[in-house]
Amino acid sequence: MLLITFMKLELLQLISPSLPVGAFSYSEGLEWLAQNKKVYDETTLFNWIESELSRGQITIEASSISHIMRDLVNWSDHKDVQHKLIIDEWNSWLGSLRDSPDIRSQQIQMGQSLLQLLIDLDHPLPGNEKKFVWPIAWAWAGVCWDIPHLDLVEGFLYSWVANQLSAALRLLSLGPTKAQQLQKKSLRLIKSQASYLLQQNPKEIWVSDVGAIMAQQSHGELYSRLFRS
Repeated sequence: MLLITFMKLELLQLISPSLPVGAFSYSEGLEWLAQNKKVYDETTLFNWIESELSRGQITIEASSISHIMRDLVNWSDHKDVQHKLIIDEWNSWLGSLRDSPDIRSQQIQMGQSLLQLLIDLDHPLPGNEKKFVWPIAWAWAGVCWDIPHLDLVEGFLYSWVANQLSAALRLLSLGPTKAQQLQKKSLRLIKSQASYLLQQNPKEIWVSDVGAIMAQQSHGELYSRLFRS
């Protein structure tokens, strides 16, 4: 029982909004959607979150995490070029899935920041490598802290929703209580998606989030911006 409690506390550290990875500075297209009146209230915001959790590119990343954890363990155990190349392939593939250069830059920046944090917490990758995208860094944190796969994927999706709601608080007339209500409303979908995605081959998942991709690619064209492009 004490071990289970410890692992849950490690997960709380990982999904904490105070984790110094810069997630708060990105809206992932939500700012463009808000300025163009595509998302303007709690209903349209939840529809956006629900759509991304169901059909967005984040589903492929979440599904990849358990596979990446296995390969990271192999690389950590053997510390050879062959196993590192497998992680490099994951890194290249996940990066190429993101159509927007802004999102690719975000994934790299957040991944490096988390891996640097793990180095500082005495959990380095072999050779202190840290030039990997966000899902790989998240998977390595799960390996280091022995977080069960299902908990780690749930935390990955939960953290994404929390960051979207944090951005929405700065973009919409949405109070913190309403944001918490929407976070709670998303829990059932987070749980069901995490269980489902763990059983899938990430390279066989199809996504249909063209609207999100267009919003992300258009963010840099906004006249004024609160969030990074």
